[in-house]
Amino acid sequence: MFKKNKVWMATDPAGKPLVYHNRVLIKYQLDQEHEYWVNPENIHEILPDFSNQKQKINPSLGQDPGFVLNDRTHESLPAESDDRTITVYTDGASSGNPGPAGIGVVLCYGAHKREISQFIGNTTNNVAELTAVLSALQNLTRKDLPVRIYTDSKYVHNLLMSGWKAKKNTELVSAIKKLMAQFSDLKLIKVKGHDGVIGNERADRLATAAIHAAARTGKQKPPENVSGG
Repeated sequence: MFKKNKVWMATDPAGKPLVYHNRVLIKYQLDQEHEYWVNPENIHEILPDFSNQKQKINPSLGQDPGFVLNDRTHESLPAESDDRTITVYTDGASSGNPGPAGIGVVLCYGAHKREISQFIGNTTNNVAELTAVLSALQNLTRKDLPVRIYTDSKYVHNLLMSGWKAKKNTELVSAIKKLMAQFSDLKLIKVKGHDGVIGNERADRLATAAIHAAARTGKQKPPENVSGG
C-alpha cells in the first residue's frame, strides 16, 4: 500500500524492495508507462492472493529473470531475459561544453558486471557520449554474443543507428562504426535520461565521478556545473 492505494513494487529475487537513492520503484498499474520513486517508509506490504491471476510482468519492475543485480550497492540493471545477452549502459558528461569531461560505462553479462569511470580531458558533451560507446565496444571481447547498448544521447543514437551523417567528430564516429560491424548481433537503444532507468543513472554517476576525481587529483579545476545526457 502507498498512501491508501494498492501499488506494484519492484523487488529483488528474494522479495525484498529494490532500493535506489533511498527510494523504491512503484507503479499503480503494471501496464502503465510512468514510474514513481517513493520513500520505502511509506510502503506497507499486503499479501493478496494472486494465485489464479496471470499478470504480464514488466521487466522494468525488476521481477523479470533477466534482471541483473549489483551485489555491492543493491542497485538493479535491466537486461534482456536471454542469459547470453550482454547489456551495456553508456553516458558522457562535461563541465562546460567544451570542458573537463568524463565517461561512464556499465557492462553486464549474467552475474558478471564491470564498470568504467574515466576522465577524458577537455572536450564536448557529444564527444564524451561517443567516447563512452567506443570504450564499451573496446572492452567487449565476445563478438559472437548479442549486445544491447543503451544511451540517453539522441545525437549518438541518430549518428550510429538512424543514418545521420557526421559533420563533426567524423574520425570518432568512423571508429565506432567499424567496431560495431564486428559484432554479430548488436543494437544501440535510446533511453530517456534521468528518468529512473537505473543502469543509465549509474553510468551518468560514473561519468561525473570521473570529472570530480580528476579535480581532486589536480588534473583539472573543480567543476561548477556538470552536464550530461
